[in-house]
Amino acid sequence: MRTTRPNPASRRTTILAEPDLLARVDRLARRTGRTKTDIIASALHAYLDDAEDAQPAALPFVGIGRSGHGRISLDARTIAARELGSNRP
Repeated sequence: MRTTRPNPASRRTTILAEPDLLARVDRLARRTGRTKTDIIASALHAYLDDAEDAQPAALPFVGIGRSGHGRISLDARTIAARELGSNRP
C-alpha cells in the first residue's frame, strides 16, 4: 500500500466524481484512518502505474492485398504508427 506524505511540492486540484464513489472514499478513510487525499493519491498512482505499463491497443484489423496504388503501403504504415502512438512510420 502506498501512503502519501505531505509534500511541499504537492499541488491542489479539483475532481468531479459520482456521489457513490466519493461515499466509498469517505467510508474507506473512516475505516482505515487514512485521509481522503491519501486514498485518492494512492489510487491515482496505482492507475497510472498500470496504464503506463500497458501495451498499446492493437488495431482492429489489417488489410492485406494488392491495390495497384504504390502509396497504399506507405500510407498504411503511417496510419498504423499514428494509431499505435509511434512517432515514426
